[in-house]
Amino acid sequence: MKDPYETLGVARTATDKEIKDAFKKLARKYHPDLHPDDKTAEARFKAISAANDLLKDKEKRRRFDAGEIDASGAEKPQQRYYRDFADGPGHASHAAQDGFAGNEDLEDFLARAFGGGTRRSQGSVRARGQDVSYVLPVSFLDAANGAVRTITLPEGKTLNVSIPEGADDRQMLRLKGQGMPGFGGGPAGDAFVELHVEPHPFFHRKDDNIHVEVPVTLKEAILGARINVPTITGPVAMTIPKGANTGQTLRLRDKGVLDRKSGKRGHQLIALKVVLPAGEEPELAAFLETWQPKSPDEPRREMLK
Repeated sequence: MKDPYETLGVARTATDKEIKDAFKKLARKYHPDLHPDDKTAEARFKAISAANDLLKDKEKRRRFDAGEIDASGAEKPQQRYYRDFADGPGHASHAAQDGFAGNEDLEDFLARAFGGGTRRSQGSVRARGQDVSYVLPVSFLDAANGAVRTITLPEGKTLNVSIPEGADDRQMLRLKGQGMPGFGGGPAGDAFVELHVEPHPFFHRKDDNIHVEVPVTLKEAILGARINVPTITGPVAMTIPKGANTGQTLRLRDKGVLDRKSGKRGHQLIALKVVLPAGEEPELAAFLETWQPKSPDEPRREMLK
């Protein structure tokens, strides 16, 4: 991955606000929903989302600046490795040079280097492989509905990652045995994948409920209507009651996110927003000139107290 500062177009000394503003500007420009079937825009959006996720996290930003993790959030490999684990003439000099006085020191080193315990078996040393960690940007809908995504590791190996339905932002998945290989027949380490859920242009999640603001026409609001509204699983029809107003909230039962513990779904809450016609409507204007409402109201009354 590219340098996250370069991806967002900010300096390494950028403030949190400058990073946030840069991300918002780029997210609006490259969001996949604004560029259907545009793989370049999709890739660009994923890159800026991953860069923002790293830089907005103070600890991860510090570690990246210190060279402890790379742009994907993965640990950087140690600069010093033990070069020869075999016993016998010709190899002792390496052990002594690196500060290993004997097999016990070597086993202590392996415990640290491979992230797990070591044990000797018939004169050989076995060690568990290191765990590795990755960051996987995930679209809002993939996190809500579940999906399988493939990630390519630095060495070219690919892993299929099953994103559970209702996955949370920053949720950590463990892929057993998919880390670094063990030594001397020891077991491989594990791979840990941290999910970074990307924002959606109009859906917002709160607990297991989905919130969305839906515009309705003046006619639909006054007379009522049957309209299609978006949900995380696709459009559904719902009824707008007569006399609906901006801010009124309607509920679609069981159209939210699955709670994996209870097996129940949240709801989708729809906040209505009445919008006026885009063009001129002379007949409507003429009607309002003479119209006298039966229940006059001052909508700004509470604000002017």
